Amino acid sequence: MFLPPALVMDQPANPTEAQKIEAIIQVLENLKDAQFIRNSSTYTAAEAGAHLRMKWKYAGRAVKNAPDFIRLCGSTSSMSGKPYLVRYKDGHEVKASDFLWTELKKLESGAGREPSPKS
Repeated sequence: MFLPPALVMDQPANPTEAQKIEAIIQVLENLKDAQFIRNSSTYTAAEAGAHLRMKWKYAGRAVKNAPDFIRLCGSTSSMSGKPYLVRYKDGHEVKASDFLWTELKKLESGAGREPSPKS
């Protein structure tokens, strides 16, 4: 299964949980030619980013870390219980939760990060 690389090059060496959440949202919303499926309706990747930020805001203190965000905000519709999906240009789909978990793991492992310049 193909997943695009994380866009984590500008992330600090030890990002906060809020920075991790924002980074994985940015990876999703920067997908080219991908769609976000929510309650059987199709949205752009940019609309997906806006929606997930809104859910994060309303979740408030319930979201203490990135795994909480994925579980509480990035996985399913709170209205219907249906999973969110990411549909790529070629038509294949992945659960948004799987996409976000993959990107979080990349971020936490430092994958895709440019090496720091040596002083």
